[in-house]
Amino acid sequence: MSKNPNNPEDNRLKINRTKKGISFGIKVLPRASREQLAGILDGKLKIKLTAPPVSGKANNALVKYLSKLLGVNKNLIKITHGETSTHKQILIADDNIEPKLNSLCK
Repeated sequence: MSKNPNNPEDNRLKINRTKKGISFGIKVLPRASREQLAGILDGKLKIKLTAPPVSGKANNALVKYLSKLLGVNKNLIKITHGETSTHKQILIADDNIEPKLNSLCK
């Protein structure tokens, strides 16, 4: 089945509620010219970061960027899967963050 960019289901962030908070996927593009939210790809937020993917620099930059973007404390943001991959799973220990995440995707 091919993806249709005009289909809203293909462009929707997949968010999971857990007992610990809100979980969602991210596709990181390191070594970009600037940091920015670059849309949604396969149900994941696509984020460009200027940091290189070495020694955890891109992971630290991602947490800092998400904290600023969503207005939450960095201590509430955890990378639960994919620390050495460009595909990551994020957990934010704040149940009230879902509306902010959805507003980013519009």
